[in-house]
Amino acid sequence: MKRLCIALCAAAGLFAALPASAQFQKPEDAIKYRKAAFTVMANHFGRVGAMASGKAPFDAKVAAENAELLTHLSALPAAGFIAGTDKGETRAKPEIWSEADKFKGGMTKMQDEMAKLNTAAKTGDLAQLKTAFGSAAQTCKACHDNYRKE
Repeated sequence: MKRLCIALCAAAGLFAALPASAQFQKPEDAIKYRKAAFTVMANHFGRVGAMASGKAPFDAKVAAENAELLTHLSALPAAGFIAGTDKGETRAKPEIWSEADKFKGGMTKMQDEMAKLNTAAKTGDLAQLKTAFGSAAQTCKACHDNYRKE
């Protein structure tokens, strides 16, 4: 099951590299896509966070599986931020498009932090997981603060 999920995430990542115009028929489709990607990411990030914060018992195997998925999932949302998706049912701020390079840098930083979280989770060391989770959470928060409407 784990291999299937990783394969599906990898395939989705490859499709994310296609030109956005070929991916989405309408801007609403791109908005739905990025929301779905963030929702799935939040679910897996929350599982790791619950262990890192002591709200759930630490299970190194579960933490590593979720962190592995996050490295793949973190590449997906960026494809949904295309022209025309600043309108409609979205909490995306206009700064995403007016500060496109800065926003893309934030998305890249998030992917890097998820990779570090994955590396830390693979050690099975809760202290390393906590540190990496804290850094990843700060990166997510920074982007939310700058680019997401409340």
